[in-house]
Amino acid sequence: MTPSHKIRFQALLVLALGMFGALFTYPKGPDWIRKEVKLHLGLDLAGGAHLEYETDLSKIETQDRSSAVEATRNVIEERVNALGVGEALVQTNKTKEGYRIIVELPGVTDIKQAIERIGDTPVLEFKEEAEPIPLTEEEKFSRAQFNKEQKVKAENLLKELGSATDEKFAEKAREFSEDLGSQEKGGDLDFVEKGVFVPEFDTVLFEKTKDNEIYGEVVETPFGYHLIRRIESHCKNKKDNAIAPCGDKKEGGDIVEEVRGRHILFRTQSLDPKQPLEQWKNTQLSGEYLKRAGVQFDQNTGFPIVSLEFNTDGARLFEEITARNVDKMVAIFLDGNVISAPRVQQKITGGSAVITGTFTLPEAQELAKRLNAGALPLPISIVSQYQVGATLGASAVEQSFLAGIIGMILVVIFMITFYRLPGIIASVSLLIYTLIIITLFKLIPIVLSLSGIAGFIMSIGMAVDTNVLIFERMKEELRAGKTLHAAIDEGFSRAWSSIRDSNISTLITAFVLILLGESLVKGFGITLSIGVLISMFTAITVSKVLLKFIARRGGGGGWAWGIEKFKVQNLSADRQD
Repeated sequence: MTPSHKIRFQALLVLALGMFGALFTYPKGPDWIRKEVKLHLGLDLAGGAHLEYETDLSKIETQDRSSAVEATRNVIEERVNALGVGEALVQTNKTKEGYRIIVELPGVTDIKQAIERIGDTPVLEFKEEAEPIPLTEEEKFSRAQFNKEQKVKAENLLKELGSATDEKFAEKAREFSEDLGSQEKGGDLDFVEKGVFVPEFDTVLFEKTKDNEIYGEVVETPFGYHLIRRIESHCKNKKDNAIAPCGDKKEGGDIVEEVRGRHILFRTQSLDPKQPLEQWKNTQLSGEYLKRAGVQFDQNTGFPIVSLEFNTDGARLFEEITARNVDKMVAIFLDGNVISAPRVQQKITGGSAVITGTFTLPEAQELAKRLNAGALPLPISIVSQYQVGATLGASAVEQSFLAGIIGMILVVIFMITFYRLPGIIASVSLLIYTLIIITLFKLIPIVLSLSGIAGFIMSIGMAVDTNVLIFERMKEELRAGKTLHAAIDEGFSRAWSSIRDSNISTLITAFVLILLGESLVKGFGITLSIGVLISMFTAITVSKVLLKFIARRGGGGGWAWGIEKFKVQNLSADRQD
C-alpha cells in the first residue's frame, strides 16, 4: 500500500469512528440504540434518594471483614434491583471506623419504603410440633397423691349430700366446685343434648340417673372427679325448638331429648406427659438453605402459591423433617409468624416445598422477592439519608449542557483564530473526541454526576491543550525550513514527551481521587481519566491522520498553517499522488 493510499485508508477509519460515535450520541438516532443504550444519570442529576449505611463488624474476624462487607453489598444490590430502580448505585467505602455502604437510588420518591426494603431481613424457618414432656418420678408421685386427695374429698361430699335437695346441691357446688364456668350458677349446666360432654359424663347424665336424682358414685373424667345431679329433662323438635312428646323420639329424627343437670368438680392433675410451653420446636432448616423462591398457581384452588427450592443440604434436611413428621404438621414461619402449617402426608424428597395460603398475586410475588433477597450477612444501620428532587436535577443537567456547549464553542473559536487550518482540524478532532467519550459513557456505562460532567468539560480543554503543543512544535519545524510532512511528523514526535508526562501526572491525580475519594469525587476522577486517555488518542492519532490527509491535498498555503513567510515549495514538495 502506497503512503497516499495508507493516509486515505486511515482518514476513512477516522470518518467511520466519528459516524459510529454520532449514532450513539445523536438524540434521534436509530430506535434500537436510543432504547438499549442511554446515558446513565447519577442521583444529583436524575433526582432520588441517597442512603449511607454503617456495617457492624464487631463479630467478624479481621481477615474476613472485606469479604463480609462485599457479601452484604451484593445482598443490598439484589434488594435494590427488586425495587425496580434503574441505574441504582451500590458501593462500599472504607472509613477510619470501618466500612460504609452507599446506596444511590435515582428516581425514588418514597425513601421510607426504600429503607425498609434494604434493611429488611426476612427470617424463614421450618418448625415441627413439639413433643410432650415426660413427667419426672417426683412429678408423677406428687400428682397421684393430689388426685387421691381430690377423690377422697369428692367421696366425702357425696356421702354428705346423700339425697339432698336441688337447692342444697347448688349451695355445695358454689362452695366446692372447681368448674369456674358453672360454679356461680350452682353447677347448673343448662339443657343440653347428648354428646355435648365427654362420654363418661354423658352416660351418667342421660342413662344412669333420673330427673331430680343425684348419681350415687363419683364419676371420673379427664377433667377430674364429678358429683352429678340430674334436675329435669324434656324433648324438643329441632326444627322449631318447640317442646315435643318424648314418645315421638326416633333415632336420627327431629325429636331429641335434652337434659338439665348440675355437677360439682374436683379437678385432677394429668399423669400424661406435659404439653410443651411452645407448640412448635425449631428444626435446622431455615432460609439459609433456600436456593430460590418462585410464584406458581395451585391447580386445585387457583390461588397463587410460593414455591421453594432448597440447596443440597436443605433438601436433605427437608426430607428428614418430613420423614419423621408423617401425619403431623410442619409449620412455615416468616419473621416469627406462622404463614402455613400443612399436615405431612408422606416423606418428601427432591428438595422442593410450597407455601400455601390466600395470597394475592402481588403478595406472593413480594414474598418470593423477599426470600430470594436473603438475609444480610452483617448488621447495618443507616447513618445518613437525603433526597434530591428531580426538578433540581433537570436544572443541573441543563446548566451543565449549556456550559459544555459554550466551552466547546469558545475553544473552537480560539483554535481557528490562532491556528487557522490546524485549528479547524483540532476542532474536528475535538468533535470526534466528544462523540467517542459520550459513546463510552453509554456503553461502559458510566453514571454521570455533576462532578463527572465537570471532569468531562475539563478534559475538553486538556484535549485541545495536546493539540496546541503539537501545533507549536510543527510551527517551529516549518520555520526551520522543514517540509510540511516532515514538520507534522517531527512536531508530533517532539511534543509527545510533554504530552505523555502531563497526562500521566493528571491520570495519577485522577486515580487517587477514584481510590480514596467519596462517590461524587470519584465521578470526577473517572470521567477525567477517561477523557485524558481518549484525548491522547484523538490528538495523536485522529489529528495526525487529518493533518497528513490535508497536506497531501495541497496544504492550502503558508497562511493556512499560521506561517506567513512559509515557502510554497515546501508544501508542493510533499505532494505524492
